[in-house]
Amino acid sequence: MKSAFLPDRGVVKVAGEDARNFLNGLITTDVDRLKPGLGRFGALLTPQGKIIADFLITEAPAGHGGGFLIDCPKALADSLATKLKFYKLRAKVTVDNLSDDLGVLAAWDGQPAAQPDLAFADPRNDGLGYRILVPENLKQKLSDLIGAELVDAAEYEAHRIALGVPRGGLDFMYSDAFPHETNMDRLAGVDFDKGCYVGQEVVSRMQHRGTARTRSVKVLLDGASPE
Repeated sequence: MKSAFLPDRGVVKVAGEDARNFLNGLITTDVDRLKPGLGRFGALLTPQGKIIADFLITEAPAGHGGGFLIDCPKALADSLATKLKFYKLRAKVTVDNLSDDLGVLAAWDGQPAAQPDLAFADPRNDGLGYRILVPENLKQKLSDLIGAELVDAAEYEAHRIALGVPRGGLDFMYSDAFPHETNMDRLAGVDFDKGCYVGQEVVSRMQHRGTARTRSVKVLLDGASPE
């Protein structure tokens, strides 16, 4: 088994007695189905249905203060937290960017020998393995605990590309792509049976009318690839 700490990923926490309903009314995945040890893929969209930020989300166990932890691009963590606060209104929730203290360890090519508290299977593709939310200074200790060889993040990136899973900011631009264009509907990132969320009308129409004009696809090349 291999593991890699992903320096481009950050963590945003949403907590409080209204946190579940608050998030469920905003993002593309069904937060009601979340529990500790389980992760889901989702996104916050513009009212026009384009992706502001995509992320993985899990519920923190009571021993870690409860609430929901969002594994998102580190460069977008501050702006995502700010956007969530914009929607807060009178909801009893707190939103904090924990990226200075908590990061993301990916583990793949095997089963973990132990199950850390803030670990969950990546719901997008079985081959992507697991995510573990952990401070960077514990990456080696956690890798040893789960029986993984700690490798450079570039190895995980090559693995992700080989599986054909798009990465925001590289394979598509934020605020410029619809979920269908980045295969979120095929990667369990959009729940079409849940209630309304920001941008839901556009995404639902695209689903039912089949109007997605572009898709992210995997291309295999013989020889050198273009930049």
